[in-house]
This record gives sequence, structure tokens and C-alpha cells, in this order.
Amino acid sequence: MQVQRSFSDKIFLVLKGIAMGLANKIPGVSGGVVAFVAGFYEEFIYSFKRVNKTAFRFLIAGRFKSFYRYINGPFLSLLILGIIISFFSISKILDFLLTRYEIQVWACFFGMIIGSIYYINKDFEGAWTKTARTALIVGALLGIGISFFDPATENSNLLFVFLCGIISVSGMTLPGLSGSFIMMLMGNYVLLLVDSVNSLYDTIADIFVGDFSFIDDPSRIHLLKVLVAFTLGSLTGLVTFSNLLSYLIKHFKKVTYASILGFIIGSLGVVWPWKHKIYATQNGNLLVDRNGNHIVATYKRYLPEMSADTYWAVFYIIIGIVLVLGLEWYGARTRKK
Repeated sequence: MQVQRSFSDKIFLVLKGIAMGLANKIPGVSGGVVAFVAGFYEEFIYSFKRVNKTAFRFLIAGRFKSFYRYINGPFLSLLILGIIISFFSISKILDFLLTRYEIQVWACFFGMIIGSIYYINKDFEGAWTKTARTALIVGALLGIGISFFDPATENSNLLFVFLCGIISVSGMTLPGLSGSFIMMLMGNYVLLLVDSVNSLYDTIADIFVGDFSFIDDPSRIHLLKVLVAFTLGSLTGLVTFSNLLSYLIKHFKKVTYASILGFIIGSLGVVWPWKHKIYATQNGNLLVDRNGNHIVATYKRYLPEMSADTYWAVFYIIIGIVLVLGLEWYGARTRKK
């Protein structure tokens, strides 16, 4: 399934990786939706499926070129590059925008989800069997149900963190199921996607200037261990889910896609723009993360009043829809090539 890409296609693939990285960080938004709508979802699943015994045999034998070709390295390397760029740079811009323009950002993501639903539904014209409809309803109910679960408390046990990594990667492989939102429910969103990443960023910065004092900092070392366990769990989950989804797409494509569409419909409740933050408390006191920021436990949704701010939010919903339709157009163009 390896695809020959022009230089401009490679640039766009890095940009898609950046978009996936951004989507994976936002609770309620799935990076898998980006892959699905941009037209490289099946290649994405296929590539990670190839990380198997044969690939490791190539690696152990020192046949690095064979390993690279076997796992569709030209595709994965560019995509992962984009995700890494997003993780350490552009995601910080998104943090700023969420602080200053929260409703507008959520509105844009809400529009992107609507656009995704329209895009996936087009594949079912004349093909809505009873089984596909049932899968759609079950997927939607699961997506809605997950959005109303109460979050657990933070747990930094490395085995639990490894499990979090396996589960969180579902947001990359299964469109509509947000890995970062699952992390919120498991109580480890701040620990894994904020504190541990910041500790790695600080460690790299310290090493760059020749400062190795972090070695004697138990808190920093623990956070780095947490990040390693989370990364290993994510890689394990990515390979496992990719094999499972590859099998389901090959043998039950319409039902699998109907379930994915249901998940995406269910996720609309998570990304609803108009909501108030409900902060986590313990014994009546607000809980804060290691940076002193209040920890969000859940959201209380509400219907907006008609005002200028609401009209602007609707405008950003339209922007989100247009962005997805643009990705769809480019994805269709890439598939034709």
C-alpha cells in the first residue's frame, strides 16, 4: 500500500501529522478523524499493522532499509515528524488560544466533527443495512455515554500509566473516540499530557545548556519514568489496535465504518462549545496540577443566548466545516493519484 508522493504531498503529510497531534491533545477530539477525512486512514492502519515479528527480525538482523520499507517508513516518518512538531510547539499555541478564545476554538472543533460526519456518511449512500444502522446507534450511544462518565483521580503507578498509554492511543486509531478525553476520565490527563511532557521539555532544555542537576530531582525523574511507561503503552496499543482494525476493515468494512460514524456523532457532546468548567476538588479545596493550574474534572453544558459572541461562534463552526471539506477535497485528490 506504499504510495509514491511528490515533495508537496510530503509537506502536506507533515501538516496532517501536525493536525493529528493537535487533535489528539484536545479532550473530545480524535486524531483518527483527521486521518479518516484527509484520506490516509487505511494506509495509517496498514502501516502500523506492519510493526510485527517480521519487522523486528529485519531490525535485529541489521537490515534497516528492509525494515524501513516493510513498515512503510516514508509515510510513517513524515506523519510522526508532524505529530512531534505539534506536540512540542504548535500545541502550545493551541493552549494559548484555549485560554483566550475558548468558545471559538471549541466551536471550530465542533464544526470539524460535523464536517467529518457529513464526509463519512457519503460512503453509505444506498448501503445502510440493518446491521450498519445498529452499529451506528451502538457507536453513538457509547460515544455519548463516555462523555458523561465521572473522572477518576490521578494515578502515577507505572503499570497503570502503561495501561493508559494503550487506551489513549485509541484516539489515533479509532475516529470519534478521543484518547485525551479518555485520559481525563482515567484521571491522568494533566499528569501524562501536561506535566510529563513539560518535564521532558525542561530536561532537554537543561541538557542543551549543560545542566544535569535534574538527575538529583526525584520528581523530575519520576515524571520522565511516567512518560517512558506511557510511550511504551501507546506503542503497544497502536500496534494492537491497528491489527484489530485492519482485520475489521478488511472483513466488516461497512459495519466498522458505521460504528466509527456513531462514535463521531457521540463525540459532539464532548466538544459542545458552550460549557462551563467544573474543577476537581478534594475536601472542599480546589485541586491544582504541578504548575499550579486548576484541574478540570468535567464540564456543564448550556444553551447560548443569541448575541454577537454566539454569532461569532457559529461562524467558527462554519470555518471548522470548511476546513474538513478542504481536507476531504485534498484527500480525494491524493487517492486519485
